[in-house]
Amino acid sequence: MIHLDMVGKAYQMGSETVHALRNVNLTIESGDYIAVIGPSGSGKSTLMNIVGCLDTATHGRYTLADHEVARLSGDRLAEVRNATIGFVFQTFNLLPRLSARENVELPLIYAGMSKSDRRKRSEVMLRRVGLEDRMRHKPNELSGGQRQRVAIARALATSPAVLLADEPTGALDTHTGLEIMRLLEDLNTEGTTLILVTHDHELAMRAHREIRLRDGEIVHEEIR
Repeated sequence: MIHLDMVGKAYQMGSETVHALRNVNLTIESGDYIAVIGPSGSGKSTLMNIVGCLDTATHGRYTLADHEVARLSGDRLAEVRNATIGFVFQTFNLLPRLSARENVELPLIYAGMSKSDRRKRSEVMLRRVGLEDRMRHKPNELSGGQRQRVAIARALATSPAVLLADEPTGALDTHTGLEIMRLLEDLNTEGTTLILVTHDHELAMRAHREIRLRDGEIVHEEIR
């Protein structure tokens, strides 16, 4: 599903070169549940952005679903990313003027789905995350946990093989955070590959495999 071979990312800051990732080798199989953990500045976000095709590596090779990412055109890369990866972020990233259903429909618009099919699909996804009675509510009318459920429904709308969750419980209280984690883990049980990016050791312990980063390098890997 995902393979990184000697992947690195460097930024030029004036006369100084900053290495955000250093020669990372990583393989993620279909159905895996992986936690990527490390302190601030360890390279977690950079790795997430590269895996999610939101950024490109400075060197090395990244293969996603049998596609070598560096060889894809911009349009083709967007197609592969939208079909393969769903994103869940700490800050939800919902559009405030749209209802829950309309927010879930957004990736389906980009996928070229008809209006009637978009509506049906978004309603199915919202039912799946337990929000069948909140479809017409706007984000400011929802609790934090409900907003994150909308974000998960949106991420699942295109049936991605991989769900990339970046600190998905960071803005939630403990109880609500555990509810969201159980939902994500249920999706993994159903076959979705789950990549959890976190600094929380307790959350990382729930994963089947843990990748620990420090200074842009994988310093520890554990399989449970």
